[in-house]
Amino acid sequence: SKFYCLLSEAISDGAESEMCSIGGRRGCSRLYVHILPPRASFQASSCLPSPLSRKHLRKSLPSKDRVKNIGLNGGAIRQEVSVACSTSDRNDGIRGSDLLKDEIVSEQLTRNIQFFGFESQTKVTASYVVVIGLGGVGSHAASMLLRSGVGRLLLVDFDQVSVSSLNRHAVATRADVGIPKAECLKKHFSSIFPECSIEAKVLLYDNLSEEEILSGHPDFVLDCIDNIDTKVALLAACVRRGLKVLSATGAGARADPSRIRVADLRESTNDPLSRSVRHRLRKHHGIEGGIPVVFSLEKPKAKLLPFKGPSGEEENPSDYQIVPGFRVRIIPVLGTIPAIFGQVMASYVVTQLAGFQVEMEPVVNLDTEHYQMLHQRLIEHEESLYGTAMQVQVDVEEVKYIVKELWHGRSAREPYAKDVGRGMWRAVNELMLVRWDSEKPASVSNLILLKFMEADEHESRTLDDIKEKEPEFFQTVTTVLKRAQLEFGSE
Repeated sequence: SKFYCLLSEAISDGAESEMCSIGGRRGCSRLYVHILPPRASFQASSCLPSPLSRKHLRKSLPSKDRVKNIGLNGGAIRQEVSVACSTSDRNDGIRGSDLLKDEIVSEQLTRNIQFFGFESQTKVTASYVVVIGLGGVGSHAASMLLRSGVGRLLLVDFDQVSVSSLNRHAVATRADVGIPKAECLKKHFSSIFPECSIEAKVLLYDNLSEEEILSGHPDFVLDCIDNIDTKVALLAACVRRGLKVLSATGAGARADPSRIRVADLRESTNDPLSRSVRHRLRKHHGIEGGIPVVFSLEKPKAKLLPFKGPSGEEENPSDYQIVPGFRVRIIPVLGTIPAIFGQVMASYVVTQLAGFQVEMEPVVNLDTEHYQMLHQRLIEHEESLYGTAMQVQVDVEEVKYIVKELWHGRSAREPYAKDVGRGMWRAVNELMLVRWDSEKPASVSNLILLKFMEADEHESRTLDDIKEKEPEFFQTVTTVLKRAQLEFGSE
């Protein structure tokens, strides 16, 4: 099909006439623009790639029938360019490696390629990600997924852009107020990375829309919904379907970005939304955990504001609900925090898609006194068992690294956290550090955290016995200790 794009504006450098081209996208013939003096620049419509560096634009003069000069306005050129391109399916079926062969795409994603490597970035570009909920958190998450080169996005939200949401939305402007959030993002995204296949659905997620939204085997689903019932239904559906999902918890009423974490839903603390979601998933769906969430360790700094009707008097919020079950009361929001939530979500998902190993900071809220206690306990145990503590090669700071970074404040035999918050303080009273291999010193790469009875049992067995009878546990521990050796440089 044919479409016409008007190209106008001025280019910041060069007074001489020169010939530029834009192109390389699948389904589109190369575009040629004759830039005339005085200094000019151009801005294409959303169906075209954004202007790139001059080295990628210099091309030879096309045939005269390809470019039709429309006219000049104050020295800036306006031209009509006829190009064959299908905007609806331009990226359907493109593999990540094929897309990265495009000169413009590879230049746009060059920093990602340098970071991940070509093969890993290819996995990102070939991925399909669904983002549900496109407010302060979801819009920023989707924006960075796009800028990171995800090749296919499905954007879902039933709501519209409001004036009050502009303090935290990733791309919306005042001109976008009143249009669906999904359409707003698609409009802006098409000018940022037009090679991405973007589908926008103005839909409320529920049992009726589940198949429409979650079908198609997405590589990841991002839950950025702030309604408990809808969030629980979505998470349960993802678990049931075997889909990878990352969930955002409460970002409102918080101000400290340094306390944002990614962890299992079991480990999220100080968050009423997480607590309610955990309870309902366990009660109604039998799901105990296994779902990664982005949350803040910070206690909310403010509460829901009272709802006031047109008269200015406090009224029942449910009387004004457009959609049953969705809040109409206002949560005070510092726009930076939901934005950072979204950035954290995008970073987590992109590294997962690329197969790039990132160790998230574990949620371990122990004090210095706890680490000192564990260090002293180790010394006393070594003296009791070996008659000397001369083989203890760690200090309190290294004990902190072992307990927090390697074993996440829990026994090496516990794959998931059972105690969070103050419960972890109580649980640490039952833990101790012991050697993994009794023949080697008590170093960073040879200490594991166990409960007292587990430690006694461990020291009564040989590593060969553990390897034979518990191969998975043996492999887990050796992998962690090898990581410690690499990171800490211990022998």
